[in-house]
Amino acid sequence: MKNNYQIYLYFLISLVLVSIGWWGSDLYKNYLNKNQELPSWNKPKPLEKYTIENLSKAKVEPSKINITETLVTDSNFVSKMFEFKFDPTLENKNLKKVTGLINIPSEIGHFPIIVLIRGYVDQKNYKTGDGSKRVGEFLSKNGYITIAPDFLGYGGSDSESGNIFESRFQTYVTILTLLKSINKENFSNWDGKNIFIWGHSNGGQIAITTLEITGENYPTVLWAPVTKPFPYSILYYTDESDDHGKFIRNELAKFEDSYDVEKYSLTNYLDRIKAPITLFQGTNDDAVPYNWSENFVKRLGELNVNSTYLIYPKADHNMNPVWGDVIIKTLKVFNDLLEV
Repeated sequence: MKNNYQIYLYFLISLVLVSIGWWGSDLYKNYLNKNQELPSWNKPKPLEKYTIENLSKAKVEPSKINITETLVTDSNFVSKMFEFKFDPTLENKNLKKVTGLINIPSEIGHFPIIVLIRGYVDQKNYKTGDGSKRVGEFLSKNGYITIAPDFLGYGGSDSESGNIFESRFQTYVTILTLLKSINKENFSNWDGKNIFIWGHSNGGQIAITTLEITGENYPTVLWAPVTKPFPYSILYYTDESDDHGKFIRNELAKFEDSYDVEKYSLTNYLDRIKAPITLFQGTNDDAVPYNWSENFVKRLGELNVNSTYLIYPKADHNMNPVWGDVIIKTLKVFNDLLEV
């Protein structure tokens, strides 16, 4: 009887020990899952498709441009809303809608197109056309179709990505899709030859990056563009946010743990630019220091990129008080580069 009791006791102890082992093993695995990250080389990298190199190889599909309601009817031009759908992830999955403003000359004929890329505007206060409306109307009065997208998260567009860096990179996809969609089917009054780009501030950064990605000859005018390398081009402005950039710095630390920021920086791909660039810069600009533009144009010259630099003493970020002179010179640049 005693031997049976000992056997039973040994069995019970063994069962308890095995159970503890299983339980401890599960705890350890859970601990590892929660506290031990994969090495950076083994992490999924969903944002790698947005490097400048990878975007240059991506297949960007054209979209159907739908011109909707009329906003302004002038003797020289008409302003209308437009929209198109595209997959900002380039994975042929969910389509998102982007809205924008198009200005069309009133006279009958065929006209060159200028894609307008605005700078930063607070989403809470944004209205379609903000940042480019005045420029677009002037150029349209003088014989150009102008197209200004709102971008995801703005105007009547669908929501932007929840990742602050992906939402930034998807502005490039927006412009790439819009450029691909400029054809006679969408714009019967396009002249079929001329596509230009105008960019202001952060829109200038998007324009430059677009030129690098495409390698196409889209003659471009830049007003006070952001030309510093990524991510300094973001960090420079973090003192303007309510938390003084804490959130952005935290997100950037995560981003740099997985990605090579050099592959996303426009300053590393300037030799890809094949289009002539004309840059206007004011010396009283409190958003973009004018020496940024001077150094940028100097670098373009070293790379034999066709560029012209016009500096305006005492002009601010929006080219005031010489806006009238700058817009007339901007028009002249486009007129001089027209292919007839």
